[in-house]
Amino acid sequence: MTQPDMSLWDLRVTVERIEGRSVCGMEVGDYFELTNSAELRIPEGKHFCVYALQAALPLLPAKQRDLPEGDWLERDCHVACPDPEERLVMRVDRTRRCALNSGDLT
Repeated sequence: MTQPDMSLWDLRVTVERIEGRSVCGMEVGDYFELTNSAELRIPEGKHFCVYALQAALPLLPAKQRDLPEGDWLERDCHVACPDPEERLVMRVDRTRRCALNSGDLT
């Protein structure tokens, strides 16, 4: 077993508010987690709208890493679903630092 040579943050993306009507059936508090670099987890019996998911996905690799002080993404944690009727807003939180071996990832 090789020693870890890097770390990334595990993330939780949570529906923080819905300012319109929920057309996808999600509710405030619904979430998914990104763990161990690339494992997407949704609680059993729940779902996560693919359009809300695609809005958050581009930000996640950066949120997994420590960013320079003053970087806007270090301060900002909200992302919105693209559906204008729904106005669903999600919050991205770092949950734990995960030690990884870079050779195991690629």
